Amino acid sequence: MILASLIMDFAPDKVDEVLQILRSIVESTRVQAGCVFCSVYQDIETENQIFFVQKWKSDEDLQRHLGSQEYQKVLMVLEMALKHPEIRFDIISGCTGIETIEKARSQAR
Repeated sequence: MILASLIMDFAPDKVDEVLQILRSIVESTRVQAGCVFCSVYQDIETENQIFFVQKWKSDEDLQRHLGSQEYQKVLMVLEMALKHPEIRFDIISGCTGIETIEKARSQAR
């Protein structure tokens, strides 16, 4: 799995436009083959900071998406940012759930 994340800062007067563009991308991306999830978030403390997060089943799925016409809209949004956005592609080799919390809590006692 690959977690793709963008953290971007925008001028206050651009935030609504950016959110509108990203929402349209979210809807079309979620139905693409290999997309596990795709969401856009607005920071509650810094309202002009937007997070765009996707999880892909494989590198091939991600590469296909990055090369798509739809991703051109994401690149357009990146150009609207006030400063260089944080762009990350994290490879997830495994994950756990509630058992990690339970283990940590039991060790803390």
